[in-house]
Amino acid sequence: MAPASRRGAPPPSDGPGGGSTRRRPSLSKSAVLEAAVDFVDRYGLAELSMRKLGAALDVEGMALYRYVRSRDELLDAMVDRVMDQLYADPSVLLADGDDWREFLRKIAEGIRRVAHEHPALFPLLATRAPTAPWIRPPLRSLRWVEGFLSGLLSRGFDEEAAVYAYRAFGSFLVGHLLVDVAAAENVSPGSQVASPRDPEGGAGLDGADAGAAAVGPPGEPVAAYPVIGRLADRLAVEDLGEEFDDALEALLDRLDAARGRLAPSAPSA
Repeated sequence: MAPASRRGAPPPSDGPGGGSTRRRPSLSKSAVLEAAVDFVDRYGLAELSMRKLGAALDVEGMALYRYVRSRDELLDAMVDRVMDQLYADPSVLLADGDDWREFLRKIAEGIRRVAHEHPALFPLLATRAPTAPWIRPPLRSLRWVEGFLSGLLSRGFDEEAAVYAYRAFGSFLVGHLLVDVAAAENVSPGSQVASPRDPEGGAGLDGADAGAAAVGPPGEPVAAYPVIGRLADRLAVEDLGEEFDDALEALLDRLDAARGRLAPSAPSA
C-alpha cells in the first residue's frame, strides 16, 4: 500500500539497474535503509526483495549483504530507522514547559504522521516481533521506551502508572492507526473491499447509497443484513482524525485516573 501520490511505475526488475540510467550511488547502510523505506512506500512490502532493492540501487542484490545479513534484518533495520527519525523530530521532543498530556499528544501525533507517510510500512512497525517480550509496538526501540518512561516519571507518574501508560498507549496507537492507514488506502483491514467513500476522492456516499456500497464477501450483498444496511452510513466514519483525537483525550483521562489509583498509599501515621 504505497501512498497514492507515489504509485504508478512498476517495481524495478530483479537485475541491476532496473532500466535506470541514473548514476550509481555510493552504498552505505544508511543509503540502503533509505532506499528500502522508499521502495516499500512506492511498491508495497510484498514486492521487497534483496534483488529488487539492489536493482533500485543499481547494484547486484548480493552487494546489500555487506550491510544487512538477511531480509529479516533489513526489515528490523527499516523499522528502527523510521522510529529513530521520529525520535529526533523536534515537534515530538519533550519541551521544558510540556505537561505529561502534551508530551503524549506530541508522540501520538508524531506516530500518526509516520503511519500516513509510510502506510505500507506501518503494519510492519506495529506487528513485527520486538527484541524483548516486554517491548510494545509501536514505541519499540529502547530509546523510545526509555524516553517515554523517563518523560512520565519526571512529570508526576510513579513507576507503576508509567508502565501502565506505556502499555495502554501502545495498544491505543496500534489499534487506531492500523484502521486509520487501511481507511486512508480505501481498504478495510483484512479485506480488499472498497470503503463507502468515492475512490476518486469525493465526499463519499450517504443514506441508501452508502448501504448499497457496503458489501460483505464477494457476492454477498448487504441487503442480507438489515441492521448493517440501516446503519451503514453511520458505520462509515467520515473523519478518522477527529475520532483519533477524541479517543486520545479519553485515554489521557483514563491515564490520569490510573495515576491516582496506582500511586503508593501513604504510610499510616
